Amino acid sequence: MPVITNIADLKRIYERRVPRMFYDYTESGSWTEQTFRENTSDYDQIRLRQRVAVDMTGRTTASQMIGQDVAMPLALAPVGLTGMQHADGEMKAAKAAEEFGVPFTLSTMSINSIEDVAGFTTKPFWFQLYTMRDTDYVSRLIQRAKDAKCSALVITLDLQILGQRHKDLKNGLSAPPKLTLKTMANLATKWAWGIEMLSATRREFGNIVGHVDGISDASSLGSWTAEQFDPALDWTKIAKIKEEWGGKVILKGILDAEDAKMALKVGADAIIVSNHGGRQLDGALSSIRALQPILDAVGDEVEVHIDGGIRSGQDVLKAVAMGAKGTYIGRPFIYGLGAMGQKGVTTALEIIHKELDITMALCGETDVANLGRHNLLVPQDFEGRWQA
Repeated sequence: MPVITNIADLKRIYERRVPRMFYDYTESGSWTEQTFRENTSDYDQIRLRQRVAVDMTGRTTASQMIGQDVAMPLALAPVGLTGMQHADGEMKAAKAAEEFGVPFTLSTMSINSIEDVAGFTTKPFWFQLYTMRDTDYVSRLIQRAKDAKCSALVITLDLQILGQRHKDLKNGLSAPPKLTLKTMANLATKWAWGIEMLSATRREFGNIVGHVDGISDASSLGSWTAEQFDPALDWTKIAKIKEEWGGKVILKGILDAEDAKMALKVGADAIIVSNHGGRQLDGALSSIRALQPILDAVGDEVEVHIDGGIRSGQDVLKAVAMGAKGTYIGRPFIYGLGAMGQKGVTTALEIIHKELDITMALCGETDVANLGRHNLLVPQDFEGRWQA
């Protein structure tokens, strides 16, 4: 095993171990992938202010997200098909997050079910909800999350219709993989992954299969989306879901200040500035570039989080210093999971935490709560360049 010192090291191992269609599902965006690329590259435009001769002892990265204590201001984002990246992937990622002290968010489109994850962990996790045409199914899904003691509902707003993801279409993305000549040739080179998957608790969408009537092909994300995702989702429906849930609600997929204000009106406990990892509207702003106008619009009235493009602890620091109260990683923990299972997720979290801690010290800060714009050098046109 090579020495692993950063997230890129995990990504290289991940690419070697996981079937191509699942690697491409993670490491791609929609259309030309412009937004997917800029999610990461826009972080590079922000510079850090180094400070010296500051007492660096007694540092802490401990924080809170929606009132929950966290080891650092970071959560694992909801990622579909995580159980196809590694056997029992959602269960193992959730356990790694629990042991590290950060939230785990289970996707509706998970392989392991809500009940699987609840039975494998000892602390509440968050559940991410997609809204469906089948409102009875949505109600049952919400009740299952309640029964599992999930401590927050994360409602995704930006997937009423699936963005055109060329790699997924060409690969015929499905769970489990359909055995075409192309996929069989690739799977033959991924024997370690295949052996692990033989012992997996599930190899289909655990929150869907056996819970929904009239689904013609639950193996395919594309067909499920076309048949069930609700294109008529509006703020009235979101308010009703919030009332039905009765607990803390996080709204994911906000990129516009006007939408952030609407999230306030429906009583969101937090919003996530997100473009779905660049997998929905290509050509949209990167998350980090969209952050400041949203912060300006909502002030301190709602907790603002961010996902998309975070690949290091330095990126976490930049987002928090810009004003985010929490950050999310998807791809970095998937790289770790695919590379080394639960241990790999822990490794990804350890890497990001160490980078955050050291960078914070070199910026002259000892408490993550004290981070702010004074720690950054931001281009003058960074937020204003693309304003309408």
